[in-house]
Amino acid sequence: MKIAVVLSHIPYPLVKGEQVRAFNQMRILSRNHDIYLFIVSQDQMSAQAQEALAKITEEITFFKLSGFSVFFNKMIANIKGLPLLCSRFFNAGVYTRLNRKLDELKPDVIYNQLITTTEYTKNRKERKILDYQNVFSKDLWRFMEKTNKTANKKYLKRYKRLQKYESDIFKYFDEKTIITQVDRDWIQHHWADSIVVVPNGVDMSYFSPQNTEKQYDIIFTGNMSYLPNVLACEYIVKEILPQLLQKYADIKIVLCGVNPSPRVLALKNTHVEVTGYVEDIRDYYAKSKLFLAPLEIGSGLQNKLLEAMAMKLPCIASPLASEPLKADANRDILICNSVLGYVDAIDNLLQNKDLYNSIAENAFRFVQQHYNWEHTTAILNNLIVNPSDNAAKR
Repeated sequence: MKIAVVLSHIPYPLVKGEQVRAFNQMRILSRNHDIYLFIVSQDQMSAQAQEALAKITEEITFFKLSGFSVFFNKMIANIKGLPLLCSRFFNAGVYTRLNRKLDELKPDVIYNQLITTTEYTKNRKERKILDYQNVFSKDLWRFMEKTNKTANKKYLKRYKRLQKYESDIFKYFDEKTIITQVDRDWIQHHWADSIVVVPNGVDMSYFSPQNTEKQYDIIFTGNMSYLPNVLACEYIVKEILPQLLQKYADIKIVLCGVNPSPRVLALKNTHVEVTGYVEDIRDYYAKSKLFLAPLEIGSGLQNKLLEAMAMKLPCIASPLASEPLKADANRDILICNSVLGYVDAIDNLLQNKDLYNSIAENAFRFVQQHYNWEHTTAILNNLIVNPSDNAAKR
């Protein structure tokens, strides 16, 4: 089949969750289908990205948004009645060119990832699939709760507009997918239960255990300009680390990921390394003893947890980070919700070799069984090949 994939980001290199999901889904789907990739982004596509994507697509059509266009679209968001998140990616000229290209292509299916792309294709007649992936209104609400802004009229207006759009866009697409049931339950639509859960996965041939000398006791990874990750880094260094230092005077923590914000860079000290972009994140997983994810805001399934588990790192996570995973607490993962809880869990893993090895092995088997890209993308492929009756549920 001929599949048009529409993205609002360049799905390479694989450093962000949406990049990992899009790339791996296209990689597997391309074995049996022709993938035509459409990208609308303010970023510049590198030669490396072009080369990697060319291997899994028939054609790449790239629309570069100017900074002025993004600024202008934000300014007129209120006039359009669109959430800022959607309006910043919409450009009338790109709309015309993208749809002209789709008219020529005549795809069998259009696959939109994220609501940031839906304004471009929502009125087309082809069969369409929307991958909500995450629920942005949920992210915003948790941010408002965390920062005591739930009564702030500006943020409340943004939240209500975003929540309404997530519900209204539902009717334009024949099939809808999402990463977790936890996020699906947040969609305010009477047919929300028809949204198909397509989990993320991990490439276990790439992320695999390595026998490497350990340099760090704790690792946390991610896009270090993304607010949930920034807050998690600050929590690790400002709240958890002082307690650990009372027993582990030489403890080492590495915060590993792209685009560290000034707030993350400010956390550097003799016990904390901030790497920025690294060529191969597996090296840092391999050099670390355990993975810590005390996330308090955000949504979706954390790829970072899947990667760490696949490399046999015992993981300690917050209820928010662990809930979508559906792993067994104290068997596959340790779950905590307080500073002292995290400190005790870290201490137990560092001091109890049997517990350490048990959690690591169980986590590895759990991910291997439940979060393989081949298995999860098969769910999406089934939607593409075998249309359901969900089109009537609008």
